[in-house]
Order: sequence, then C-alpha cells, then structure tokens
Amino acid sequence: MTEPSDLSPRRLRTILGHFATGLPVITAGTRHGPVGFTCQSFASLSLDPALVTFSPARSSCTWPLLREAGRFTVNILPVEHQHLAGQFARSGTDKFAGVDYSLSPLGNPVLDQALAWVDCELHQEYDGGDHTIVVAAVRSLSARADAEPLLFFKGEYFGVQSRDGALEGVA
Repeated sequence: MTEPSDLSPRRLRTILGHFATGLPVITAGTRHGPVGFTCQSFASLSLDPALVTFSPARSSCTWPLLREAGRFTVNILPVEHQHLAGQFARSGTDKFAGVDYSLSPLGNPVLDQALAWVDCELHQEYDGGDHTIVVAAVRSLSARADAEPLLFFKGEYFGVQSRDGALEGVA
C-alpha cells in the first residue's frame, strides 16, 4: 500500500479521481471564432450573488482566449455526448468540427443537446497552483428535463445509476 503522505501528482489524480464529477465544455465566441475546452473542475459557488467556479490548467491555450472575451458558457454534457468531452479536450484541433450549436444570450456557443448551460461573465481569477481558479457571474441559464448526466469517475466515463444502484459505464 502506498504511504498516505505520498502527494505525487499521480497519486493525487488517482485518489481525487474517486470524487465523481460532471463534464462541462466551456465555450466562447471570440474574435478568432468559437473556442472551447473540457474542464472537469466546475461547481456552483454562490446563489446570491449567482456565481460558479471552474479551474482551467495554466497550460491551457484556450483559457486565455476565453479570458480575453470576458464571457463564456458552461455546457454540461449529457451521457450521449461523451465524444464531445474528448473532442474538446484535444489541443490543436478544430474542436467545433461537426458540432451543432446555437448562440446564448451573451453570444456564446451553446452545444445542441447540452444537459444544461450557464452563460457567464468573468468575475475574478485567483492563483491555483498549476491551475487558475475562475469565478464567474451567472447571467443566464437553462436545462433539459429529458437527459441523463455524463459522469467522470476514476478516470472513466459513466452514466447514471442502474436500477440495482450500480454505476453504469459508457463505452
């Protein structure tokens, strides 16, 4: 067994991967066209005022473009769009190739069939080590009632619980 004090990045990723999360794709309309990236670390922060938070890696080439735009949309993925999590996580590709979307009230891409979306404006940024902690003010949002969430747990994609209570993996 590994020592509890082992705080290597690999061990942190393994242990913290035991916390299941949803998978959002954060998008923006920029002067360069639509941009976006998959960001596992997303959460509600405050109800009054309405704030959310997420943490892009400092190595992200996309976050600086979204920061410059000052507004972006958090697209929460449903289980049937697992492929988009991978597509928007890859660097150096046309992430919007074959992706249908409409524009949010702030002019950002809302991915068709997103489970939910949250239109935001940049509120504040903080140092988060190898990530940036972004606080965003919510300006508009919507959700579908007819979709199930895509979850990420221990490095794998999952759907919702099956009838017997076990998590169902997705291919």
